[in-house]
Amino acid sequence: MMEDGMIDVGDRPNIGVLGKYNIVDGLENKFNVCFVENRTHAATDWQAANPLMRCLPSFMLQLTFIIMLTRIFMIILKPIRQPRFVSEVLAGVVLGPSLLSREAWIATYVHPFEGALLLETMGSLGVTFYMFLVGLEMDLTPIRKMGKTASCVAIAGIILPGCVGMILYQLVRNERPDAPKEGGFFWAIALTVTSFSDLARILSKLKLMSTDLGKMAMTSAVLTDFVSWILLVATVAIVNGHGNFLRIIPTLIFMVICWFVIRPIIFWMIKRINAGREESSMEVQYNEKHVGFILTGVLLCGLVTELCGVHPMFGAFMFGLMIPSSEVGIKIMDKIEDFVVGILLPPVFLVAGLRTNVAFIAAGFRYSLVATVMVVASLIKILSTLLVCLYSKCSFRDSLALGVLMNTKGVIAIIVLHEGRNVKGFDQQTYTWMVIAMLIMTGLVGPVVSFTHKSARHLKHYHRMNLERSKPDTELRVLACLHSSRNLAGLINLLHLSNATRKSPIVVFAVYLVELTGRASAMLIFHDKSNMNDIAGCGNSSRERLEVEHIVHAFESLQNDNRAIAVYPLTAVSPFSTMHEDVRNFAIDKNVAVILLPYHKKPNGIGGWVDESLEHKKVSQHLLANAPCSIAILVDRGLTRHLPLDFEHGSIREIRVAMLFFEGADDREALAYAWRMAGNPGVALTVVRFVPGKDMLETVVDNAEAEANFNDDPEAFSAMFEKDKKKMLDDDYINEFRFRTMHDQSIAYMEKPVNSGDELVSTIKSAYNDFDLYIVGRGYDTKSPLTSGLCDWNEFPEIGLIGDTLISVDSLTSASVLVMQQSAPKATPRPPLVSKNNISCVSKKTVSMNAPRSSNQPFVNHQITHDYL
Repeated sequence: MMEDGMIDVGDRPNIGVLGKYNIVDGLENKFNVCFVENRTHAATDWQAANPLMRCLPSFMLQLTFIIMLTRIFMIILKPIRQPRFVSEVLAGVVLGPSLLSREAWIATYVHPFEGALLLETMGSLGVTFYMFLVGLEMDLTPIRKMGKTASCVAIAGIILPGCVGMILYQLVRNERPDAPKEGGFFWAIALTVTSFSDLARILSKLKLMSTDLGKMAMTSAVLTDFVSWILLVATVAIVNGHGNFLRIIPTLIFMVICWFVIRPIIFWMIKRINAGREESSMEVQYNEKHVGFILTGVLLCGLVTELCGVHPMFGAFMFGLMIPSSEVGIKIMDKIEDFVVGILLPPVFLVAGLRTNVAFIAAGFRYSLVATVMVVASLIKILSTLLVCLYSKCSFRDSLALGVLMNTKGVIAIIVLHEGRNVKGFDQQTYTWMVIAMLIMTGLVGPVVSFTHKSARHLKHYHRMNLERSKPDTELRVLACLHSSRNLAGLINLLHLSNATRKSPIVVFAVYLVELTGRASAMLIFHDKSNMNDIAGCGNSSRERLEVEHIVHAFESLQNDNRAIAVYPLTAVSPFSTMHEDVRNFAIDKNVAVILLPYHKKPNGIGGWVDESLEHKKVSQHLLANAPCSIAILVDRGLTRHLPLDFEHGSIREIRVAMLFFEGADDREALAYAWRMAGNPGVALTVVRFVPGKDMLETVVDNAEAEANFNDDPEAFSAMFEKDKKKMLDDDYINEFRFRTMHDQSIAYMEKPVNSGDELVSTIKSAYNDFDLYIVGRGYDTKSPLTSGLCDWNEFPEIGLIGDTLISVDSLTSASVLVMQQSAPKATPRPPLVSKNNISCVSKKTVSMNAPRSSNQPFVNHQITHDYL
């Protein structure tokens, strides 16, 4: 740091002359580095040579080294889930006196003393704009709604680490009495801080942003950061005023003016711009003039706080906090975030590395004290959060994960240490201790949280969530995903038909999936029915905001129509490449039994189908391959034109539903959903079980006898045993269904023998072509001879062979199709989707000889009463 022509080089030994530098003892534990600089002056008052040109080449070289080394560390540390902050700090430390700066040519050409002023100036500018982005991204609204546990976590994370930070610094002063007492305040604040922006990126990368754990961590971090910044402003103002508490008054006055005068003016200006817009895009509404005006405001607010005696970053942070979360905020993030984080911020980490010297970490101190300080500093916030969560009856796994998350440090913690070093609150050694402690704190976050909440051991029991194993009178939790309002009517009508009752209510999480553009991390927005202002930040265009409004109001109407349905509308903003992970993790967190998806194709008008979006197709494929619960895909082709109760000619118009059963877990899941729908008095259900016909059974007997003579392969016997087991499960579930519905006249059950896939298609076209909705199992991992030949022209593997057949039959063009896939019984993903060319057909000889006896007569049940709302 350069002051009055002198550069603070920390605790370097007194070596007298070093090249062109003359190093002499100074006061207050620092050295003065003097050097001769030739300057050329013109006859005017202006200098003939630009003084920046002497330092600019070295600054550009420094910037190149720090960016390149950061990228290298990011690649190396990616397998162990380390955030970018760890790589940036390590790059700065490696370039500093701890390692590379020990080389004479690096110290001379890369880090010359005379370049320190420009480096720190650029670092201050980067910190100023970065803190503006932090304020722009931070929303203080959750503070008003935070629960008791989140409040206690935040308060404990402020008080206990702060007190421990003061105690640890007092231990240092006991060893070195001349250590400035102000350093304890900066240590306390550094241990208190939870970096909000870095925590958001970590949660987004781990796909935990939408979970209860992630939301509690973010809410607590907002309060912790806000209080920490207030403490830092007060500390810097008082220390710069040499203990005069009145020095904080100008800063407080400026903050009050910003919040109660400037903030309403900004809101009024944005409201006027919105009112004057007529179907214009965001680029037209907020142009370059608006962005330039706001960036100028950042610099002016920084200048005012500098005049008040504190760092310009405080004014920039306050100005960012005043900008509402709207289109203008998104546009500013798009414009400057990459430049600030990628170019302006790296000098901050280089300055931190130059101020860190691991080689002299314990010079003059006991190693036991150094280890105690770093270990206690690294763990105190974890322990405080853990104790509070355990007292609040949280599980140990969640408590530990939340404690580690709240211990996330980032740029803000480095800024706190910079401020403490700038005001000479502590020396290079104690600064190095805290930098290493912060590396340990943040380095633990990714591995620990991944182990507690992302491991296969943790997720194992969630892969058993499905309808078949659920009790009849239990709550059904559905995650309904929508890509646009075009998917809305079909999904809502299906939920209407799903028989929500007082005994078996339905909880619907209606998620509008929006592609992430222009943001650093994904987000999940819950829409408060009493306050729709949050819709402004849901999308990147006016169209998306209108879509959100339409979706929210439609699902609210669904809830008003049936009091047994509880709806929670939300918007998930995420890149398409990882959108399925966000949906999957949210389903796990909310114990969802069924994920309801719209079909990604639409009719092309000539009997075929075209993709609405290839990205939507990929999302569906990934969910089908890695589903934590059951998946239902709705092909809506007319269900939107019907209502649960439709009166025609004075009588009730029932919805005719057909469930086509073949074999396997997916078909049992489809039967379970159809069984639930049958409880609705407006639904007439027909269950058709297709069984092998006489010709197919004779072929099976001949093939089985031939194989029994030469096949001694243990794997073949194991496969046969597994097939018989699945067949037994099918028979047991069918028998249970028939027994429990034997008196229900709205349910008809029949078994239909078929001998080939062609006969199956002709049977459906001739005998079962008058239904409004077909429910089938996807059956992708089930090999059935009943569908032999159908795989030759299967085009849509996402909905399986039967689903593909139903939407391809000309006589069924007005019938909707619901395709069910049951969750895997173990934590093993399903095989990836393949095209029709890679699907292998199944020989008839694989049919079990224990097929049920066929019958052409339907089994009709009798009517019973229902608890229908």
